Amino acid sequence: MAKDNGKPKKMKRKTYEAELAKLEVELVKLQGWIKEKGLKIAVIFEGRDSAGKGGTIKRITRRLSPRVVRVTALPTPTEKEKSQWYFQRYIPHLPSAGEMVLFDRSWYNRAGVERVMGFCTDEQYTEFMSTVNGFELALVRSGMTLIKYWMHIRDEVQEDRFEQRIHDPRRRWKLSPMDLEARSRWVDYSKARDAMLVHTSTDHAPWYIVDANVKRHARLNVISHLLSQIHYEDLTPKPLNLPPRQKAGDYQHPELSALNIIPAKYP
Repeated sequence: MAKDNGKPKKMKRKTYEAELAKLEVELVKLQGWIKEKGLKIAVIFEGRDSAGKGGTIKRITRRLSPRVVRVTALPTPTEKEKSQWYFQRYIPHLPSAGEMVLFDRSWYNRAGVERVMGFCTDEQYTEFMSTVNGFELALVRSGMTLIKYWMHIRDEVQEDRFEQRIHDPRRRWKLSPMDLEARSRWVDYSKARDAMLVHTSTDHAPWYIVDANVKRHARLNVISHLLSQIHYEDLTPKPLNLPPRQKAGDYQHPELSALNIIPAKYP
């Protein structure tokens, strides 16, 4: 990767869009294969706030059918969910046959934010670390493919992205007091991440580390790697012949001016 003044040189947008278009064609082929063969694919995205998880997921899904490829991003657990077995709230969101589910954060909240922010007890954290590998092994043994990505960014990259969110009203909703608190506990999060990656990267469900310091590069690299992890074949149907439109006969269009037409503010 070319560098400029010690920083990676960002791929030009035209090149990026061209490469993304090629990968999108392959994602459509993968989607068809998943549906046809009844595969169950679960993909986990974890990383620091502003690491680009959501943006990467959007690029994966934007040309795909939500009936086959869906996204799960769970909110803060309710009081009822807090009383359940920890993994219980995630189980209903796991893929059925013919589905791929992309988790924008996952059960690894317990090893990250909950651990650092004190939202779980030491006993709950220890129990999670003791059982998560067995839980994932059970998923894999059931026939599910589990792929886990950690989006890695440098300290200064996160700071730049936070500044962009602060000054851009379109992005400010992405920045919460919790994000700022996490920023102030950078080292604590680093220690929690290190322990999580070492303990939970297994043969049946390894972690894959993504250099996410340049968004365009990260998105292409994740999609390319995801495609490489699942054997698929091209089941794209042949082009269809467009039939002639039915003749109008005695049908007449209604007068549109009598209906509620939205104002034309733009030509």
